Amino acid sequence: MTKTPTTGQKIEQAFEKALDPFAAALKRATRPAEAAAAPAATPAGKPGLAVSPLAVPFPTIPPIGGGEIATARAGFYKHERDDLVVFRFARGTSCAGVFTRHKIGSAPVDWCKKHLGGAEGGKDVRALVVNAGCANAFTGKAGADAARRAASEVAKRFGCRQRDVMMASTGVIGVVLDEKKIIAKLPDIEAGLDADIHPSEQWAKAGRGIMTTDTFPKGSYAEAEIEGYKVRIAGIAKGSGMIAPDMATMLAFIVTDADIHPNVLKALLGLHVRTTFNSVTVDGDTSTNDTALLFATGTSGAPRIGRVGDRRLKSFSAALDKVMLDLAHQLVRDGEGATKFVKVTVDGAASPASARKLAKSIADSPLVKTAIAGQDANWGRVVMAVGKTEEPVDRDRLAIRFGPHQAAVDGAPSPTYDEAKMTAYMKNPEIDITVDVGAGRASATVWTCDLTKGYIEINGDYRS
Repeated sequence: MTKTPTTGQKIEQAFEKALDPFAAALKRATRPAEAAAAPAATPAGKPGLAVSPLAVPFPTIPPIGGGEIATARAGFYKHERDDLVVFRFARGTSCAGVFTRHKIGSAPVDWCKKHLGGAEGGKDVRALVVNAGCANAFTGKAGADAARRAASEVAKRFGCRQRDVMMASTGVIGVVLDEKKIIAKLPDIEAGLDADIHPSEQWAKAGRGIMTTDTFPKGSYAEAEIEGYKVRIAGIAKGSGMIAPDMATMLAFIVTDADIHPNVLKALLGLHVRTTFNSVTVDGDTSTNDTALLFATGTSGAPRIGRVGDRRLKSFSAALDKVMLDLAHQLVRDGEGATKFVKVTVDGAASPASARKLAKSIADSPLVKTAIAGQDANWGRVVMAVGKTEEPVDRDRLAIRFGPHQAAVDGAPSPTYDEAKMTAYMKNPEIDITVDVGAGRASATVWTCDLTKGYIEINGDYRS
């Protein structure tokens, strides 16, 4: 009996010839020496998806004082997996967030923005509730009410106000959250919070619990110093498709034991998000649910930082940037169907904004990305992506490199171009593309991945 092709297979057959493939990359941020890989775990994402060939191990994460995590299976997915993650924080925990600027933000995004935006917002956040499998976006008043009821029940159990419970969701758009599934699992969550589970395993389980089409959990850890006190920073993120963040990423949650005022946390997120989460792209699409939340429990013993310009933040700021960039790179490494990790750098631009726009044009181009998938150094497509932006470019000074190999110089093919060396370079799993547009002195870097038939297969059957 002939098997009927799936939606993804039909789309693949129709567009197979259009997806002529190319190559791409950069090395992922080096992990701290103490962040050794935790034991491998079974992927928790969509059944049948192979783990990305660009996957990296989940780090070992030591205890972060004032933060506890538990996971449960609430039943948002049909298959057996945890899809509910709850963080419980110590009294006085500070919080700040950055969120999608998508015009149709989700109910959890609205909830967090409302309660973090007031004068007292973010000063005593006690919990974070995250579900996978239902985005609760484009759900109107019903979705907002469901988020509120879930937050209210968690607040009752944790002895706090409902405004001190942050919410986040990911999954299918247009489905109202069934908060009863969350409420029914709260006894199990409380038992898990009090269980004797190593913090690194708690973080790993949380990383798996927020996955959708992700193929591996994403975590990062770093340490910093504030006036001689060691402070710890740990985070998880999820995202594989619909990745072109606009203020944040799909979902990212970072916890530190430093004692930092919410306004300072917000400033730090704003400082680093542009060159980390907002500098990666998988498919050029921005999610309704993009959320990045940063929590500071204040349990490290380090003095409180209440001013944005405080010089004592230097080490902490650098470590936070490292964690955010590491998580952002992992999103690209797990791009749906990705086989190449690509770093695109634009030099010689008229302004930083122009450099960024040019780099994103290259990184988002389906023609560039499919050429990379096919290991073809088709630098003519890079020229196309640069020229279509209408940004200032000096055609006669344009230069293009793939890794160490010069493809074009002074607006023409390089006289040293070597097809054999270029072809060999394009077989690498990580590719650097550098373009000098000869219009100024500004630079920008964006990270992306290739575009393969796997992307079509995953998204053609996304709701199946």
